[in-house]
Amino acid sequence: MKPVIALVGRPNVGKSTLFNRMTKSRDAIVADFAGLTRDRHYGDGRIGEREFIAVDTGGFEPTAESGIVKEMAKQTRQAVAEADAVIFVVDVRGGLSAQDHDIAKFLRTTGKKVVLAANKAEGMVESPLLGEFYELGLGEPHPVSAAHGQGVRSLTEAALADFPFDEDADAEPDPDAPIRLAVAGRPNVGKSTLINTWLGEERLVAFDLPGTTRDAIHVPFERHGQKFELIDTAGLRRKGKVFETIEKFSVVKTLQAIADANVVLLLLDATQGVTDQDAHIAGYILESGRAVVLAVNKWDAVDDYQKQTLQRSIEQRLAFLKFAPLLHISATKRQGLGPVWKAIADAHASATRKMPTPVLTRLLHEAVEHQTPKRAGMFRPKLRYAHQGGMNPPIVVIHGNSLEHVTDSYKRFLEGRFREHFKLVGTPLRIEMRSSRNPFDEK
Repeated sequence: MKPVIALVGRPNVGKSTLFNRMTKSRDAIVADFAGLTRDRHYGDGRIGEREFIAVDTGGFEPTAESGIVKEMAKQTRQAVAEADAVIFVVDVRGGLSAQDHDIAKFLRTTGKKVVLAANKAEGMVESPLLGEFYELGLGEPHPVSAAHGQGVRSLTEAALADFPFDEDADAEPDPDAPIRLAVAGRPNVGKSTLINTWLGEERLVAFDLPGTTRDAIHVPFERHGQKFELIDTAGLRRKGKVFETIEKFSVVKTLQAIADANVVLLLLDATQGVTDQDAHIAGYILESGRAVVLAVNKWDAVDDYQKQTLQRSIEQRLAFLKFAPLLHISATKRQGLGPVWKAIADAHASATRKMPTPVLTRLLHEAVEHQTPKRAGMFRPKLRYAHQGGMNPPIVVIHGNSLEHVTDSYKRFLEGRFREHFKLVGTPLRIEMRSSRNPFDEK
């Protein structure tokens, strides 16, 4: 399971800049203006083969009593409670402040691993100014420059040092292993009802395996001889007494469950339509390359007009998931649950399908004969052969010359041909282009 790193500190110390560096993105808005970030912000990061989830937070004032600052402090406490490690960002040039002491005092009470990042330290690695930050009692400060990328890698490695790294995560799937299924969706969409219906209806022997420190619950069960492992994002667990204000919908839990799953069942609410939160979760599923099945719950509670409106809304807002099967269910009335299981099994089979090199190459040549890629200036891309580069999601690697000029629309055309032949449903398909090096380039 991906470890979670929360970035915490007072306003305008460079947390969002550091977040963008760690996630290699520009997702967090950055400006020289205190208090710009207010909500928690999540992103995927990677160091070598190690993956993690980074959480950016607003400026933290633990003693805030009212207003927006109190809400921001609540958001930060939530991020710390969800995190496995905390990077406490301070400003070397601004020096130590009373607010830094307040934050350090709060962090010492959490029992979390805390790494101290002394930001804006470009050219100040040996500076005596770093010495005053030892006062915080959080160990040695790591001098970094988020703006220039200096020291960010070693800082991230220090934060991840105590967490095990699963080297077999990308190994070829075991055909006898259970299908790991995550049920994702917004609060009150009916996830718990659906899970309880499954567990009751199928008369399954289910038991909790209280596993990791993050309290993720995996429920094993079997249906018609096929083993599944349900990764819970739905509040099956008892409410934690450690942190009373954690909202029921934990974003981190959902992101981790999606990353750990083979197939994700994304549950939508027919009475609410497709919201921004649904689109965000769907986007993360696609980014993670997971097989996905869309199920619209509470289908019995809407009239024909609402059904048509919802159908159009799904086609427009979730157009990037058009490869996913769409089913209509009612968890409370147990309607439409049989086809969901078939769709899950089909999506998993597609995600782990073996695509032989000769077949892929033949399909590639047929596609090129049917429609050649567009010429780019003097060059026309030459697509020579293709092979499978991975599973879950399936990756097709195409070799040839001048492939950097292949357009996105041509890649979609190739994807359609591969999908049609191998009958891939419910799984994203990634196409990678690898151009041969011209031996005469350097001469």
